[in-house]
Amino acid sequence: MELYKCTAHELHEKLLKKEISSVELTNSVCERIEAVEKDVNAYVTVECEQARAQAAKVDKMIADGEKPAPLAGIPGAIKDNISITGMRTTCSSRMLETFNPIYDAHVIKKLRGEETIFIGKTHLDEFAMGASTETSFFGPSRNPWNLDLVPGGSSGGSAAAIAAGEAIWSLGSDTGGSIRQPASFTGCVGMKPTYGRVSRYGCVAFASSLDQIGPITRDVKDAAIVLNTIAGVDANDSTSLPVEVPDFTKALRQDVKGMKIGLPKEYYGAGLDPKVDAVLRKAVADYEAMGAEIVEVSLPHTEYAVITYYIIAPAEASANLARFDGVRYGYRNLKAGSAPEMMTASRTEGFGAEVKKRIMLGTYVLSSGYYDAYYKKAMQVRTLIRRDFEEAFTKCDLLLAPTSPVVAYPLDGKMDPLAVYLLDVCTIPVNLAGLPGISVPAGFADGLPVGMQLIGRHLDEETILRAAYTFEQAHDYHKVMAPLGGK
Repeated sequence: MELYKCTAHELHEKLLKKEISSVELTNSVCERIEAVEKDVNAYVTVECEQARAQAAKVDKMIADGEKPAPLAGIPGAIKDNISITGMRTTCSSRMLETFNPIYDAHVIKKLRGEETIFIGKTHLDEFAMGASTETSFFGPSRNPWNLDLVPGGSSGGSAAAIAAGEAIWSLGSDTGGSIRQPASFTGCVGMKPTYGRVSRYGCVAFASSLDQIGPITRDVKDAAIVLNTIAGVDANDSTSLPVEVPDFTKALRQDVKGMKIGLPKEYYGAGLDPKVDAVLRKAVADYEAMGAEIVEVSLPHTEYAVITYYIIAPAEASANLARFDGVRYGYRNLKAGSAPEMMTASRTEGFGAEVKKRIMLGTYVLSSGYYDAYYKKAMQVRTLIRRDFEEAFTKCDLLLAPTSPVVAYPLDGKMDPLAVYLLDVCTIPVNLAGLPGISVPAGFADGLPVGMQLIGRHLDEETILRAAYTFEQAHDYHKVMAPLGGK
């Protein structure tokens, strides 16, 4: 098997046994990028020379008798809204096209501590605002399962890189489903940790009360390994939780006997593709056969989740993106005759249509006379959504739901924006409640991957990892490589 097709834990064992070198592995991934990147367009920036230099350093460490950490010498891809010194961070926007950070994000520092390798920075919807990666200033990424379809978003480049074999592991960020939905569309594993489990320091803010960094990988064990590395408290992020980080790989055992799995009835109604529903119903039957108990639960405020999200997230975005004014860094219009004119022109030309739309919406709901009617009311509904989950978890250990109600759709920009917003109905509530969620491959519909979402209690990543691992080990869906074909 080509090395780029292996999982991180398989490659770690090969490095330990000196069956391969990190340089060989890095060359395999770089050659794969050279072969398919022109079709997939997963990356904004590729740094193979930096990667090879780091790989040579790891090989020397191993030759000197040092035991490598689980991700040492294994090439990964980083979503291009996470800061890395020595690589530009663009947020897939003209606004930051040439921006080079002067510090590493907290997750990058932790990964550097393991001597891991950063192969490059991946495409996203501009400033993570989107669900298809079509709004990237540098062009859309494509789905390796069918190059005419979207890979999902906003972490579409990170997911496409894994599915195409252009990275072994990757990081994305999830504000309303932006890790889990692209993982579903591309047949990968995508995990959104509990809000605060992973530091947001160094991740360019979209909606600060919703954003969370997490892994996109080929299998559940790799997701647990990456989460082990990046999780933990950070003094630079006041929202990171001062709690002990368990070894998530210890949760990976094939055992769901007696586990109560809840099916939220609101997630299985109108709008769910019947073929996706059939895949999920089979997964439910599989869990029952493995000894789990299935119970129906209700999350009655689900119908308000998307509306609530599109008040809170744009409001926070309008505040966070106010810093991009053409003064300190980022795109600047050089023809303006005054400072106010320069700021207006810089923001008009530097931001894309979707970002400007959300800034205007957010500014409106925060404005005098509308704050109480919109933002304050949305925060109250958010509390009701969180309480729905708390009530559901009195009856079950975790929830099983669609990641997306549909499979990947055409990459043509013609999808109705409102319809795209509504496709996040199963992922957005998890962010609003700050809960952990994971999407794992559950089968195929019309030859395209279908993701199953498992949602856990606050800080209970271990239960959903265990359930995901049990399902994964009973099937081979995660082992099927994307064909990189079209219609």
